[in-house]
Amino acid sequence: MKIIELPWKSPPLSMNDRGASLKAVYAKSREVTSIRETSRILAIAARLPRDCGHASVELHYRPKTTRRRDTDNLTATAKPIYDGLVDFGLVPDDTPEYMAKLEPVIHRKGKPSMWLEIVTSDESRELPA
Repeated sequence: MKIIELPWKSPPLSMNDRGASLKAVYAKSREVTSIRETSRILAIAARLPRDCGHASVELHYRPKTTRRRDTDNLTATAKPIYDGLVDFGLVPDDTPEYMAKLEPVIHRKGKPSMWLEIVTSDESRELPA
């Protein structure tokens, strides 16, 4: 298992974000591009393998406070992370055959941080018929 520390103390994007204006849409697009490129660069720095058959990726978040949070709100941040790992070449695509996107984990409050836990294998997964 490889652990990659992410540079964000909280998720840069949320499913609750609303892109009501054109300016907001462009700002979100820039943030998605930045997250995607950051995850690609972090994969290089972590010396992750390339061309794996399959990878399981789990996003972890430790918030500063104990207020209630939904793990599905992390999806907006997780999606460009997965895409950045594909851009790096970890796996050919982020479809289930090549990547398992595990439910994000929200830890109890503490020092705010985010990280990825990645497990790779040589064989892709055969999808059910």
